[in-house]
Amino acid sequence: MEKNSGESSVLKNGSAATGKSILEDIKEFLRELLDIHDDTDRETTMETVKRDISFKGHNAWVLVFSIFVASIGLNVSSPAVVIGAMLISPLMGPIVGVGFSVAINDIDTLRKSLVNLGVMIVLSVLTAFLYFTISPIKQETPELVARTFPTLLDVLIAIFGGTALIIAKTKKGAIASVIMGVAIATALMPPLCTVGYGLATKNWQYAGGAFYLFSINSVYIALSTFVVAKLLRFPLVKYANSKRRKNTARLASLIALLVMIPSIVLFVQLLREQVFLSKSAEFVLEEINYPGAEVVKYSQDYKTRVLDIYLIGRPVPQDQIAEWREQLKEKTELKNVVLKIHQGSDQSSEMAAELSTQVRAGILEDLYVRNQQVVEDKDARIRLLEEELVKYRSSGIPFATISKEAKINYSNIEEMSYANNLVTNFSKIDTIPTFNVRWNSNLSRNTRNAEMKKLAQWLQVRLALDTLRVNSVN
Repeated sequence: MEKNSGESSVLKNGSAATGKSILEDIKEFLRELLDIHDDTDRETTMETVKRDISFKGHNAWVLVFSIFVASIGLNVSSPAVVIGAMLISPLMGPIVGVGFSVAINDIDTLRKSLVNLGVMIVLSVLTAFLYFTISPIKQETPELVARTFPTLLDVLIAIFGGTALIIAKTKKGAIASVIMGVAIATALMPPLCTVGYGLATKNWQYAGGAFYLFSINSVYIALSTFVVAKLLRFPLVKYANSKRRKNTARLASLIALLVMIPSIVLFVQLLREQVFLSKSAEFVLEEINYPGAEVVKYSQDYKTRVLDIYLIGRPVPQDQIAEWREQLKEKTELKNVVLKIHQGSDQSSEMAAELSTQVRAGILEDLYVRNQQVVEDKDARIRLLEEELVKYRSSGIPFATISKEAKINYSNIEEMSYANNLVTNFSKIDTIPTFNVRWNSNLSRNTRNAEMKKLAQWLQVRLALDTLRVNSVN
C-alpha cells in the first residue's frame, strides 16, 4: 500500500510540472506574439514624426490637390474617389506630432505641430470652400451628410486607427499599407471638406458638425499616439521646468474628455432612435396581420413616440386593435409608443386627413409600376404573335390557282405539292414555304435545273415571299 501511494505522489508531481510547463509556454508564445518593445526603432520614429509635421512645398500641394479630389468625391457621392483622396493626403503628420511631442516632453515640437495643424486646417477648408463655391452642384449627398453627425463610433475609430498608426510608425521599417489604411479609417479629410461645403452653402450646422467630427478624430489620434509613446518608453526631452510638461499633458487630457462627453450623448440618442425604428418596424411586420386587411404604409416618429399604420381592405374590429396595443406595451423598447390605426374603409374625415400625400403617392407609384409591367408583358406577347404571324404568313396561299398557272407556264410539270416546313439551326426556328415538283422524266438534267430556277423565281414574285424552297422529286 505504501509503494502504491509513493507512485501516486510521483505521478501528481509530474502532472503538475507538465501543466506548469505548458502554461509557461503559452505565456512565452503570447509575449512573443504581442510584445512590440523589441522591434521598436525609437530614433527613426522620432525623426519620421518630426519630418512629417511640416506643411511646406510638396506636402502643401499634395494636400491641396487631394482636398480637391475628396471634395469632388463628396460632391458626387463617390466613396471610391474619397478613399483615393485619403490615400494620398498628408494629414496625419501634425496630429501625430502633437501627441508624440506631449509624450516625450518636447515643447518645441509641440509648438511646431500645432502651428502646422492650424495651417493644414485653414488650407484644407479654404480649398474645399473654393471648390464648392464654384461647383454648380450644391445638393446634399449621403457622403456629405455622413460627415456632419459625430458619434461615439467616431471616437472608437479614431482611437483604434490612431493606435494602429503610431504602432506602425514605431516598427523598424514602417508599415506603409497600415498607415494608408489608418488614413481611410480615421477619415480626417472628408470632415474638413464638409466644413468647406457648409461655409460655401452657408449651412452653419453642417460646418459645425463636420469640424466637431474632425476635432474628435484629431484629439483621439493624438491621444492614442501619446499613450503608445508612453508605453514604449520613448526618452523624454529634459527641461529645467518639468511643471510645464505636466500642465501640457493635463490640458490634452481635459480636451479629450470634453470632446468625448458630447459624443457619448449623441451616440446614446442615435442608438435609442435606431432601436425604436427597428423594433417598431419588426412589430408591424410580425404582429399587424388581419384576414382581408393589408398594411399600405406605416410611419414612425421617434420624437413623439407615435406609430401610424395605414390599412386598406376589410375593416379591423376595435377588439383586434386593442389587442395590438396591448402587445405593443409588452415590448420593452416600445411600451411608451402610441399606436394609431388608420383604415381605408373609414369614410370619416380622419382617414382622409391622415392619408397624406406621401401615402397616396406611394400607392399611385405602386399601381403605376404594376400597370407598366402589365403593358410590357402585353407588348412582348404582341411581338411574339407578330413573329408567329410572319412565320405563317404564307400558309393560306391559293394553291389551286397557283398550281394551274404553274402548269400553263411550265408544261413539263407532272405533279406539284406544297407545305410549310419548320426549319431550325438550333438557335431559332423558322417556317419556310416549300414546293415539291415532279417533272417529265424525258427532260434532261440541265433543262430540269433551268426550269426549276425559273419556277422558283416566278413563285417568289407571284406570292410576294421573301424566302421559299422548290425541290425536285425526280
